[in-house]
Amino acid sequence: MNYDSKIASELGVRPQQVSATVALLEEGATVPFISRYRKEATGTLDEVQVAAIRDRLEQLKELDKRREAILKSIEEQGKLTPELKKSIDQAETMARLEDIYLPYKPKRKTKASVAKEKGLEPLATRIFAQHPLDIQSEASKYLDAEKEVATLEEALQGARDIIAEWVSENAAVRGNLRTLFLKEGVFATRLIAGKESEAAKYKDYFDWSEPIKTAPSHRVLAMRRGEKEGFLLLDALPEEGTAVAVLEREILTGGSNACVEQVKIAIKDAYKRLLKPSIETEIRLQTKKKADEEAIRVFAENLRQLLLGAPLGEKVVMAIDPGFRTGCKLVCLGAQGQLLHYENIYPHEPQRQTAASGAAVKTLVDKFSVQAIAVGNGTAGRETEAFVKSLGLSKSVQVVLVNESGASIYSASEVARNEFPDLDLTVRGAVSIGRRLMDPLAELVKIDPKSIGVGQYQHDVDQQALKNSLDDTVISAVNKVGVEVNTASKELLTYVSGLGPQLAQNIVAFRQEFGPFKSRAQLKKVPRLGDKAFEQAAGFLRIRDAKHPLDQSAVHPERYELVEKMAKDLKASVQDLMSSEELRAKIVLQNYVSETVGIPTLQDIVEELAKPGRDPRASFEVFQFQDGVNSMADLKVGMKLPGIVTNITAFGAFVDIGVHQDGLIHLSHLADRFIKDANEVVKVAQQVEVTVLEVDVARKRIALSRKADPFGANPTKKPAPQEVKRPTPEPEGSMADKLALLKGHFKK
Repeated sequence: MNYDSKIASELGVRPQQVSATVALLEEGATVPFISRYRKEATGTLDEVQVAAIRDRLEQLKELDKRREAILKSIEEQGKLTPELKKSIDQAETMARLEDIYLPYKPKRKTKASVAKEKGLEPLATRIFAQHPLDIQSEASKYLDAEKEVATLEEALQGARDIIAEWVSENAAVRGNLRTLFLKEGVFATRLIAGKESEAAKYKDYFDWSEPIKTAPSHRVLAMRRGEKEGFLLLDALPEEGTAVAVLEREILTGGSNACVEQVKIAIKDAYKRLLKPSIETEIRLQTKKKADEEAIRVFAENLRQLLLGAPLGEKVVMAIDPGFRTGCKLVCLGAQGQLLHYENIYPHEPQRQTAASGAAVKTLVDKFSVQAIAVGNGTAGRETEAFVKSLGLSKSVQVVLVNESGASIYSASEVARNEFPDLDLTVRGAVSIGRRLMDPLAELVKIDPKSIGVGQYQHDVDQQALKNSLDDTVISAVNKVGVEVNTASKELLTYVSGLGPQLAQNIVAFRQEFGPFKSRAQLKKVPRLGDKAFEQAAGFLRIRDAKHPLDQSAVHPERYELVEKMAKDLKASVQDLMSSEELRAKIVLQNYVSETVGIPTLQDIVEELAKPGRDPRASFEVFQFQDGVNSMADLKVGMKLPGIVTNITAFGAFVDIGVHQDGLIHLSHLADRFIKDANEVVKVAQQVEVTVLEVDVARKRIALSRKADPFGANPTKKPAPQEVKRPTPEPEGSMADKLALLKGHFKK
């Protein structure tokens, strides 16, 4: 099947753009490569659009795969008619396909199948026609002791069971009911008796209801988590009378007789016993999928912003992993992140070796010419920061509090064990803190993105979908920045377009054996790195001080000849072009347009010549928390404090204000105007000024505001209940576990 037109229509692009993108993807091209180096082919589609085409193509292929399986199954049953085949071929969603297939789907024994075995299907047919009929007389014809139909009521009940199944398998009925659930259904939660104290964090949901169609993703996931943990009962239903009325409008013929009354009874049974649980399950899965998509989108955007955080750069760094009882782990790192020294210092209680610790820090700063000191922001972080600042070090030595989320994960990882097999976990953690200051991207790629500390209900969403999205995000960030091939870790190289773990390892091994790469062309000598991998990767790999000046830029080797022609035409060298703005201004782009190279690529080349290998990330800025505000006890309502955005959610942004507990700026307090998305006004790692609105020490909750007048005469309407405490990792239960749990609830 040709999907180009369909995808193009859905995404608002031209079919030619889709077909070109699909062709490149099928050739093995990566999303970053296509969006950066094949702009003419795709009509300048960006990464998001290319990825959307890739993902939608996979969905349509899966749909067609299921369509073929259904057609084969029905054909084997000898029940495939031209009309039925047409309906199946025209079905555009998986739900519609399954609705059509349902009457033909092999079933376990049901009430209807038992009734059919008793010979009651003709009776059901007569009744379902809804014509006037002496129903008692008709039913008496089917009494048969051998078939266990002893009474008229048993005969009628069997007929109703068959009719109920027919109703439940009617595609139109299911479609209308599904629409009703989505438009008029309500999420309703209630507390399971006796769970009040255990379920305190779900207090907002003890007796809660809201329309399914407007329920935000974070509340859907919160309700489902409360249900999964055994604290809440959750329903997702419309009003029963309304639902039954929808069925009656579809099924009843409009008459009034004994058969119609029997059909009405069957319709109610069909809804309660068959349709309600089936459609509710569908709607729960559908809303969960939608909530997952939103949560994953939020997580991916947070991760992207964090990965692209401003790097300090190649400087000699001292890193301290703070602690009280066990002391502080101190390491010194060279400009390329290599470990130079490590030791423990004990500036705090109970040892309180303040003078000795201070002397050690000063000695090491001088010995290694330390340019910056990174202090982890965990336990004792603010206290250790204050201790370092009290030492009277040179103002040229920057002291920075660094987010240490993920450092402990790295320290226990296989990556860390391979790099530092003989070092303690705590020393490895300190190394990670220092390297994160130097280059957040290079360090964060070494750990599972879910451990980084940004995201919303990441342990509740579809884990495969989350992984795919986060992998895409990391790949995008790595290739956006580019990678210095002679210093990059295996983990960083893994995410470069066209490489992967094995080629990344081969590059590192080649580098170790033969020394630093002197040119991009030399990459072709790496084992198993063939022409295709080179094509996909070369533009994203940088070689500082390479013989060819373009090897340190984002200009792809396939365009070197073109740049050399530009230089020759101006009677200059490539290096001259890169160093002279006057020369670059003389380049007439139109003169270099060809079948494969258009204006977009030429513009990219000229921009790159101006700033070869430029880092797209922001410049590093030192941040300082408010002195004297180190814990929640120090907070007062109305305080104005500096903070750093640590996490963005659907309902607001979390901000670190230096008290070991992030505060929440609700969406309604992020700006003096209405906003739908926190990303409109803040980004992860952004420095902000906030006002303290409320402090709840017992629940560890801090409410903050960025409004100019947060306590003004027209305060914002109190927000709907939210979980403002950051979720902690939860074990994922199997679907069987969840169903068993629900079954147990319903028995009570």
